[in-house]
Amino acid sequence: MSFSNAKVLSSEPLANSEAVWTKLVKITYDDCKAKTRSWESAERTTRPKNGDIDGVGIVAILEKPTGPEIVLQRQYRAPIDKICIEAPAGLVDEGETTEEAAIRELKEETGYVGKVSETSPMMFNDPGFCNTNLRMVHVTVDMSLPENQNLKPELEEDEFIEVFYVPLTDLYAECKKLEAEGYAIDARVGTFAEGIEVAKQFKL
Repeated sequence: MSFSNAKVLSSEPLANSEAVWTKLVKITYDDCKAKTRSWESAERTTRPKNGDIDGVGIVAILEKPTGPEIVLQRQYRAPIDKICIEAPAGLVDEGETTEEAAIRELKEETGYVGKVSETSPMMFNDPGFCNTNLRMVHVTVDMSLPENQNLKPELEEDEFIEVFYVPLTDLYAECKKLEAEGYAIDARVGTFAEGIEVAKQFKL
């Protein structure tokens, strides 16, 4: 596997009849002054029928003698034609809870077996553009367990993920460094890193 092979070959309009994961919609609404307006939006078509979220992001922290480290991954993303720095994440399957989806996705993408410690409020990725939402699930990983020694990710045929680790205290600086090297920083990672910096600044 080489990320240097990944690149956009072409881009063209996509008809709704061909779309598998998303659709474009035109929304007509009344604003705060009762004036009727319209808005263009994208919507996911994969949200489980009885579910309230599309996906999960996973904050997986490894407790190491040198300090806590966050599990991150590099993954090529065609919409921006860049390798993106992300937290493990994925869509929720029909019949799954948020927490079950997080444990499954972490195992599939990284090989780690974890235990849920916290689930965030529902968050919207880009509410001015689309209705996509998720919850961030905090997962603890017991490094002493045998299943966390020889990791065996279960990637799908079209998934190419490189896992790496960053000390929490260095995450913000590492995001800046990675951006300077040409990587794209996923907003969930960047916001988490910025939160750590704010906590440091105000000694929270």
